[in-house]
Amino acid sequence: MKFISSDRGPQSSGHYSQAVVANGFIFVAGQLPFVAGSAGAIPAGIEAQTRQALQNVASVLEVAGSGLHKLVNVTVYVTDIRDWPVVNKVYAEVLGHHRPARTVAVSPQLHFGCLVEVQATAVA
Repeated sequence: MKFISSDRGPQSSGHYSQAVVANGFIFVAGQLPFVAGSAGAIPAGIEAQTRQALQNVASVLEVAGSGLHKLVNVTVYVTDIRDWPVVNKVYAEVLGHHRPARTVAVSPQLHFGCLVEVQATAVA
């Protein structure tokens, strides 16, 4: 097992790793839309937050030796299901033709007032 930590993505603020590599998979912790290296800056709006959260997943995967094209499962948490059309549009733009399994879950409140969080599993 290998624990991933990098300044290319938002730093863990609790007792967890940005990702863990085990048995040929990379398990990426839920990524909030923090801008790496910005002392907690969060973009305004659901579209920008979705792009940033997916960028954070991509950054962690790259450090672990993988990428978005190797995602096998993604869970997207949103605070308001009415935002889903915008989230889905951005998700499709970022992932292109790659279509990993996906779950969408509504969480009435995400940490730090974020509107979206993305958790993922990829092939190492």
